[in-house]
Amino acid sequence: MNPNSGLPLALTAGEPAGIGPDLCIALARTELAAQVVVIADPAMLAARARDLGVALEIVEAEAPPGRPGALAVVPQPLARPAVAGRLDPANAESLLAGLQAAVAGCRDGRYAGLVTAPLQKSVINDAGIRFSGHTEYLAGLTGSATPVMLLVADRLRVALATTHLPLAEVPAALTADRLDAVLGVLHGDLVRRFGIADPDILVCGLNPHAGEGGHLGREEIDVIAPVLERRRAAGMRLRGPLPADTAFTPAALPADAVLAMYHDQGLPVLKYAGFGHAVNVTLGLPLVRTSVDHGTALDLAGSGRADPGSLLAAVRLARELAAR
Repeated sequence: MNPNSGLPLALTAGEPAGIGPDLCIALARTELAAQVVVIADPAMLAARARDLGVALEIVEAEAPPGRPGALAVVPQPLARPAVAGRLDPANAESLLAGLQAAVAGCRDGRYAGLVTAPLQKSVINDAGIRFSGHTEYLAGLTGSATPVMLLVADRLRVALATTHLPLAEVPAALTADRLDAVLGVLHGDLVRRFGIADPDILVCGLNPHAGEGGHLGREEIDVIAPVLERRRAAGMRLRGPLPADTAFTPAALPADAVLAMYHDQGLPVLKYAGFGHAVNVTLGLPLVRTSVDHGTALDLAGSGRADPGSLLAAVRLARELAAR
């Protein structure tokens, strides 16, 4: 039996001024709540439930109570009370402490994996803390050299060779070593986490028309193609580099994963295909981590209109990955 099969997932509630608390409260009304422990400020969750007019039973424990409307919560107090829609840098350190506690719980065997509601990068930076996103922060906490962002929507999986970078910095970041490491993590976790024995990976080029033979850029010739050739020789099934505008066509798909070179090359297609039920997965970590496919939606916080679909999908997928 997998040792993770009976453990709960840790769920961090995300930015308290956003819709993360709303999503956690919605989760409490589903059978999936019996699989998670929320790391958050209980007073904040109770106040948001009152704002939403939702009955919520909070049980301060690491064991899910397993009854509708009840939520297991490990307290992570905020520095100041949260107000829906109003960011407060004073709470940034508490949010990161919650992530640290969740990772520690995963690594010492108390949690089967980690699910994260969205954080607001700007307010953490406004607090004087350098933060570029969950992916990079979790890699730092776990000492993981090459975290890889993978978005999953049904059968479509899109991974990123680079993540949260200004577009002007992408070509310099896309080195042969970086691409080789990303391919190694992507292939390895498709096998290990997703149970795909011989993954078929489609690789995008960086430039329009995949560089048009060097006339629109040489990254495909100088960097991408040589890495793919070496990895093919080692036994990986790789197609590309292909122009991104043809990589996502029916003629090229399906594939077990598509590797895009930068954030907005791959994610718009993925979100069009599955927004609202897509899941963000961080590969290359020593633990399972999934998240929602959207941001904090400050304008929806406390309104009762937040859609929990992506969080529910993230919990389901985290459970599946942890079971393997």
